[in-house]
Amino acid sequence: MARPPAVVLFDVIETLFSLEAVRTRLKGAGLGDDGVDRWFPRFLRDGIALAASADFRPFREVAQASLHDALRIAGADASDGAVDNILEGFSELDVYDDVRPALEFLRDRAIRVLTLSNGSAASARLLLDRAGVAPLVESALSADDVRLWKPRPEPYLHACAAVGVPPDRVALVAVHAWDIQGAASAGLITGWCARLEREYSPLFRTPDATGETLLGVVRALAALEPAQ
Repeated sequence: MARPPAVVLFDVIETLFSLEAVRTRLKGAGLGDDGVDRWFPRFLRDGIALAASADFRPFREVAQASLHDALRIAGADASDGAVDNILEGFSELDVYDDVRPALEFLRDRAIRVLTLSNGSAASARLLLDRAGVAPLVESALSADDVRLWKPRPEPYLHACAAVGVPPDRVALVAVHAWDIQGAASAGLITGWCARLEREYSPLFRTPDATGETLLGVVRALAALEPAQ
């Protein structure tokens, strides 16, 4: 059984920050109310497929290409300008209400907090600053550092090396089951928040902790008791 973590890594997009700002721009571009659902899974598919074949493209490049395809298929304006206008929404993402309480809970227990994203570290830092929670986060780490996206093991293990803590004392918290699967496969502790997907996929490794909110997840992580 997993032990309480010394370090918690948070995924960024949809775990800490909502895509509603991007959803609004997608709707304005002609993708409708379900624009995120029509585009974002395609984006993740493409980035993960590249990683599965040991190839790499930066977050923005994958986002541009997949968004161009989604707009083209919908018969909407798929020009570079239209794509870039939508992607500007990523600088305006709002933080979820459960983020600050979760980060403060970890701070009060001297548990280190970092982010780990397939996006750039600079973008994560800008969002954290904008949300006013940057002082609660030690550092922002990125899959760019190893040029392979999560859920490959390399980003998770690089994060463990960066903080100088073994994987069995580092937790990954995310709303995406595929991210939990990747972290668990790399030997990390895992915490899944049900806010987005509601039900955890039976295909993937069972998370060590779950919760309806991020605060619920980190409380469950802190309460883990190793097998005697």
